[in-house]
Amino acid sequence: MSLFQKVRGEFIDIIQWTEPAGSDFLAFRFERYNNEIKMGAKLTVREGQTAAFVNEGKLADVFGPGMYTLSTENMPILSTLKGWKYGFDSPFRAEVYFIATRQFTDLKWGTPNPIMLRDAEFGVVRIRGFGTYAMHVSDPAVFLRQQIATNPALETVQVSGQIRDTIVSRFTDTLGESHIPALELAGNYDKLSKLALEKIKADLATLGIELTLFYIENISLPPEVEQAMDTRTKMGVLGDMNQYTRFQVATAIPEAASNPSGFAGMGAGMGAGVGMGMVMGNQMGSAMNAAVGTPPPVPKTSSYFVAANGSQTGPFDMTTLAGKIKSGDIKPGTLVWKNGMADWAAAETIDEIKSLFPVQPPPLPPTQI
Repeated sequence: MSLFQKVRGEFIDIIQWTEPAGSDFLAFRFERYNNEIKMGAKLTVREGQTAAFVNEGKLADVFGPGMYTLSTENMPILSTLKGWKYGFDSPFRAEVYFIATRQFTDLKWGTPNPIMLRDAEFGVVRIRGFGTYAMHVSDPAVFLRQQIATNPALETVQVSGQIRDTIVSRFTDTLGESHIPALELAGNYDKLSKLALEKIKADLATLGIELTLFYIENISLPPEVEQAMDTRTKMGVLGDMNQYTRFQVATAIPEAASNPSGFAGMGAGMGAGVGMGMVMGNQMGSAMNAAVGTPPPVPKTSSYFVAANGSQTGPFDMTTLAGKIKSGDIKPGTLVWKNGMADWAAAETIDEIKSLFPVQPPPLPPTQI
């Protein structure tokens, strides 16, 4: 017998699994090749691990953390499958899977495509989200049946795709059902995370996996929407745009005056420079007029119709009326009328016409004898 054949025929008396540093193994099948496990062998299961024995494709006994001496007493299921009714001390063959039950943290999730939502303020918007989560195997037996099968080693990357798909689906449902406005999402990350976590747990329980933590790091709008929001914010900060324009012009005037190539330089240019200078001058002039302020329109004076010799004349403005009063054509008792008056009235009863008549001194007092 060769040395290799001799090694292959030796009995296994120590069963354990030490995870490589930095590994993300969820499950690992103990390599026994064709060797048989010795009854009475030592099984070591470390914290954060579970050991499961599989016999001819059927799950048998499951061991939590601790050190065990394998015997028919602590392997009741396998003893039944093997038919060890009255005890058995001979070597046996079985597959041993070590399943990592520790928590795996800092796992990433994100929406591969935008989520379409209807927002009360923006209408239909496209939203993306990403974050992190933590998970662990909560039911080793279910996990072994659903995920491992005959896989000798299973890493988190092999199940993370299924987990991410579940997260994105339930996150989308939660976002749509919450009816939170887009501008208020940032203040509700914690609320959304808790709601989504409860939905995700129910789905992953069927795989023997539990999400222990779920965080939303960011929910973002499309770049064009964010740019429009930035512009809107700037307008809010600037306030009155007319006031802002006047301030800009007032600031630019002393700068142009102190610049040798200012107004004189613009006038000295030729061709396009002259045209540009004229345009700039007109624009600055308009802005300066706006800054100084245009005077209000000249108020309109009243116009009156005048009754003369039983006929209607006019209308006459106040300047013309003053001339007619001076020439004697209009006397204090002359009837006048303008739009808005109920009837004709004597000129001396109208305040604005009365002031046009010369002031007459009062009569002299009687002389004393």
